[in-house]
Amino acid sequence: MTPDLLIRTRRAAFNRAIADGDAAAIAPILARDCVMVTGTDSAVIAGRNAQLKVWQREFAARKSGSGGLVYVRTPAAVTVSPVEPIALEEGTWQGTEAQANGASGAPAASGVYSAKWREAGGSWVIEAEIFVTLA
Repeated sequence: MTPDLLIRTRRAAFNRAIADGDAAAIAPILARDCVMVTGTDSAVIAGRNAQLKVWQREFAARKSGSGGLVYVRTPAAVTVSPVEPIALEEGTWQGTEAQANGASGAPAASGVYSAKWREAGGSWVIEAEIFVTLA
């Protein structure tokens, strides 16, 4: 498989883990020292453990029926470096209201994102993501 396809496959697994509320499935996709900059308030979430805690809170809110969003990231382009084991993913994201039956509800927010990936130990992991809210 090409790096482009491997990264797209990992992104699909990340999306599936968000939809399923499975933080354990997200963990191996994130680098230990990954950084996420959120879309609206530009909060910086540094480190895999910190990001997993955010996801666990989000998933708990869904299960309790007190809200939560289901996020989907859709890659438009993956640019793989010819000189280093890194790549840049660019695309769009959308957050929809979580429904009790697991289905996605009304769109709540959307925008664009970029993600930096690194091949480490035979797997591609996310080192950094930045989101911009446009709607």
